[in-house]
Amino acid sequence: MRNYTLLFALLFACFIGNSQQQTIDLFNGENLDGWINHGSEKWYVENGLLVCESGPKAEYGYLSTEKNYKNFELTLEFKQESDGNSGVFIRSTFEGTKVSGWQVEVAPPNRHTGGIYESYGRGWLIKPDAEKEKALKMGEWNTLKIVANGPSVTSWLNGVEMVHISDKKIGQGEGAIALQIHDGGGIKVKWRNIKLKPLQ
Repeated sequence: MRNYTLLFALLFACFIGNSQQQTIDLFNGENLDGWINHGSEKWYVENGLLVCESGPKAEYGYLSTEKNYKNFELTLEFKQESDGNSGVFIRSTFEGTKVSGWQVEVAPPNRHTGGIYESYGRGWLIKPDAEKEKALKMGEWNTLKIVANGPSVTSWLNGVEMVHISDKKIGQGEGAIALQIHDGGGIKVKWRNIKLKPLQ
């Protein structure tokens, strides 16, 4: 009996270890290693936080992962200051500051945070119901979770499921994860705890 108990304990420890190994910290809290800056807007690290801020040109800007990710569970925290219009792109490619991919919106109140927008394509694919807009805590830390698996994408904001979509074109997408800063100026957003768990 003791041998079976020991075997079970070892298998359980291996399972937990493998699960932990699968989680990737995309942001190390110290610098922008592993990321690519697209554009002239400001991306920097301050007090262990990743910060995006409008630059003098007040144009679109993106910070994308060097690696591509297809199927994953992504969780991160964001805190909006000023306008706070931003977003998280999935399966995206870049030509300068022109992005091809899908954005999970991060925006001021009642502007569809958690909704999915296709840049340089079909535009809004799905927006959260009006009642769910209340999940956003403007000026405070928010937790966003995105699960992309094949053609299926689901977003949660502070534990509230915002949208779910199954779309053939999204399923065919390949590319990086990216954070956005919107054009227009006056935008500042802080990010932390950007973690990704690959899915089979």
